[in-house]
Amino acid sequence: MPCELIVWHLLPSMRREITKVLVADSQLSQKEVAKILGVTESAISQYLSSKRGDEFKFSPEILEEINKIAIQIKDSDSESIVIEKICSLCNLIKNKGFLCQFHKADDLSLHNCDHCTGELKNET
Repeated sequence: MPCELIVWHLLPSMRREITKVLVADSQLSQKEVAKILGVTESAISQYLSSKRGDEFKFSPEILEEINKIAIQIKDSDSESIVIEKICSLCNLIKNKGFLCQFHKADDLSLHNCDHCTGELKNET
């Protein structure tokens, strides 16, 4: 199911990339990043060591957007910005068709996937 792909694979990969930016470029501690993203410090450690969230490889265009989002998250006082920005990033990835590519690779019986428009077709 596409929603499961988002929760189990895409979201951790997005968090991994945001974490890398916040720790490396913004020089925040793992504890600070964990608080910002609403995850545990051990999750942040696993993101940084690629033990978690390493399944999606993002295009340079998406990585650039992730960098922008990470800085916006860091510079904001609003706790809701994390949800807003991650949702916008997820929508961008879906609209670019990236999620459908991963979905097809995950489910070999799926021949025609148009999840981004809300249609999901199984053809034999």
